Amino acid sequence: MKTITKTVWTLSLVSLFTDMASEMLYPVMPLYLKSIGFSIIGIGLLEGFAEAFAGFSKGYFGKLSDQSGRRVPFVQLGYALSALSKPLMALFVFPAWVFVIRTLDRLGKGIRNGARDALLSDEATQDTKGRIFGFHRSMDTLGAVLGPTVALCYLYVYPLQYKQLFYWAVIPGLLAVLASAFLKDNSKKVSAIPFRTVSFFSFINYWKVSTKAYKSILIGFLFFVLINSSDVFLLLKAKQAGISDTVVIMLYIFYNLVFAVFAFPLGNLSDKVGFKKVFIIGLFMFAIVYLGISFINNLYGFVFLFFVYGLYAAATEGITKAWISNVADKKDTATAIGTYASFQSVFALLASTLAGLIWYNFGPAAIFLMSGTAALILIFYFAFFVAQQPKNEQPTIV
Repeated sequence: MKTITKTVWTLSLVSLFTDMASEMLYPVMPLYLKSIGFSIIGIGLLEGFAEAFAGFSKGYFGKLSDQSGRRVPFVQLGYALSALSKPLMALFVFPAWVFVIRTLDRLGKGIRNGARDALLSDEATQDTKGRIFGFHRSMDTLGAVLGPTVALCYLYVYPLQYKQLFYWAVIPGLLAVLASAFLKDNSKKVSAIPFRTVSFFSFINYWKVSTKAYKSILIGFLFFVLINSSDVFLLLKAKQAGISDTVVIMLYIFYNLVFAVFAFPLGNLSDKVGFKKVFIIGLFMFAIVYLGISFINNLYGFVFLFFVYGLYAAATEGITKAWISNVADKKDTATAIGTYASFQSVFALLASTLAGLIWYNFGPAAIFLMSGTAALILIFYFAFFVAQQPKNEQPTIV
């Protein structure tokens, strides 16, 4: 654990507390919004707009972080905005204010994302990226285990008390903000490059000048995002099979627990055998889940598939950012990761929309069979068209 520095520990704890606060509210957010007058269409518009805005902002603020050479102010501001939004959602229930506050929460994620991952990258060497990002994802996902667990226990004792849960979520949010106060930028690494105006859509320009290695893995990553619809569809399939709401939420918690347990060891493994091999293993596990879930209709089958799904997430999520940070120029790390996150948001929106249309017209089996088959095709792409460990090329300077 010598490679897990104080900064990595601090960032991981900040992410754990923040995710705990967010995931406390995840199961009840749609129920709460309906209780204050939002329609299903209104909820969809709210979530879609907030996520899209956050997605686009990740590339922009990543570029700003690289431009200034600073990471910590973006991290601290981003987590502070997300913490602030939790009680405001309960205090201001007028729809227009809810739109602003929910967007504020997602904007916080957009501000901190690239800078935080660049800070993690700065704490690692080329040979320890998988370990560092895997450890961070493990701690982050532990928050996704604790959050819903606390929410389930609270609502069991106090049924339908949704608003009060928003106030309780303030506690882990404040802990995250306090922990972030211990972060410091390395003054020796602060860039002396003069500030230049940054376009909100600067991530498109970075794609144009990025290295071939970066483009080759991003094409694969984004294709995968396009075939990987929201986890909600997996939960809906479990619900359709006759599993109760409580057990469905427990399956979600179980998936996150498996993810949290295996993210660090699989990240460590990727440093030894290469990112590509572990990522391909993750794709194969994804294919097993999506092809298998089309035919499973019993609880034991779902438990097995959600276990495999947790392994898939552990083998892919942290590794994508570690891989990107290894093929991007060091001074552009936040921009490179932010660019991926911006494109990812657009493709994720398309993926879930497409999945919804397919479910409506052809049934759930069609979604899972198509995604599982496409994942097998993507394995072929990574196996034969992406280098095992691309060299750190220098991007074109504009």
